[in-house]
Amino acid sequence: MAKAKEEVKNIAENRKARHDYFIEETYEAGIALQGTEVKSCRLGRVNLRDSYAQVRNGELFLFHAHISPYEQGNRFNHDPERDRKLLMHKGEIMRLLGKMREKGFTLVPLRLYFKKGKIKVELALARGKHAYDKRVDIAERDVKREIARALRGRDSD
Repeated sequence: MAKAKEEVKNIAENRKARHDYFIEETYEAGIALQGTEVKSCRLGRVNLRDSYAQVRNGELFLFHAHISPYEQGNRFNHDPERDRKLLMHKGEIMRLLGKMREKGFTLVPLRLYFKKGKIKVELALARGKHAYDKRVDIAERDVKREIARALRGRDSD
């Protein structure tokens, strides 16, 4: 019996995280949401910019992730920027906590996505970039863009 390919559908992506941080490792975590939050996620009304994850009392939480209120949610709607619990095994959380304390890493969400009907968060163990690191990245991206433009122009001749 062949395994069916897992369908992963992106909900939101934190593009700024790849610009502001060096990504060392990535992890997958579940997220505990309320009903109206899930409906807003299905509509793609999520913003991960400036959000981060932290370990508190042995549990992992996501802070400053904005999930817009569901329009038909009436009084049962949720607080858009509430702290949300992330679901990982205790051993993984402790290993992450050790790395964060030891080397000065931070946990940054890279994207939110559906996997087998469940909403997952891709977390990155990341180190902050300095301004000069960002300038180098921008310069490299510009050079690649110029090369691609030159090659594309040469093909049409």
